[in-house]
Amino acid sequence: MRFQDQAVLVTGGGSGIGQQVCFAAAREGARVAVADLDQERAEATAAAVRQRSGEAHAFRVDVTDPTSAMKFVTAAEASLGRLDVLVNSAGMREIVPVLDLSFEEWQRVISVNLSGTFLPSQAFARRLVALGRPGRIVNLASTLGLMAAPKRAAYTASKHGVVGLTKQMALELGEKNIRVNAVAPGVVRTPMTERYFQDEEYAQAIRDIHALGRWAEPHEIANAILFLAAEENGFVTGSILTVDGGWTIGKKM
Repeated sequence: MRFQDQAVLVTGGGSGIGQQVCFAAAREGARVAVADLDQERAEATAAAVRQRSGEAHAFRVDVTDPTSAMKFVTAAEASLGRLDVLVNSAGMREIVPVLDLSFEEWQRVISVNLSGTFLPSQAFARRLVALGRPGRIVNLASTLGLMAAPKRAAYTASKHGVVGLTKQMALELGEKNIRVNAVAPGVVRTPMTERYFQDEEYAQAIRDIHALGRWAEPHEIANAILFLAAEENGFVTGSILTVDGGWTIGKKM
């Protein structure tokens, strides 16, 4: 198994893609640290991993707070005995026209998606460097880190930021033997996006923008994340892996 006895830390692990990363990593032998702002959701994911005979520990973490991010890395290392992989999956989005977007909402999305990627990554990397150990970081970007869409100014800006941050961290941390990559999913059916699928006309529009004619399920993105995190792919860093069912390759006319 690719992650046998390795420690995999996952922010946003209480639901959606992050939860599926926890499940997939545990199936491949990892010890998992499940981080979420919602303690109950983190506990539920950890309990589900343990029910499948895996090892998992739950942590309440505010990824926008430097102290909380640092304490999470410290506590995860204490619980798991080591540090190997960090997956930054915590995130949120807005659906507001740019002219109506409040500064408070702008700040909230930027803080969670961009600062919430930077702070855990910095804390994780600092500890690895102090230990003299290699490691891998995988960030959750988006197709909207590569392009734009209506009513997503803060989300689009934050995910473009995640793409840039991924490349910057990969450049600086490569000499420390820390690889940093990101995935850029198309539309994924998660609790955060579930409202999209309640309107059949909108759901069909989602199908139509993807060359494969469908949206993604969270486990498909989790599989891509673990591909980037696997030791066997040790020469991959600074890459943005587009997992979008063909959304960004072109429009169907």
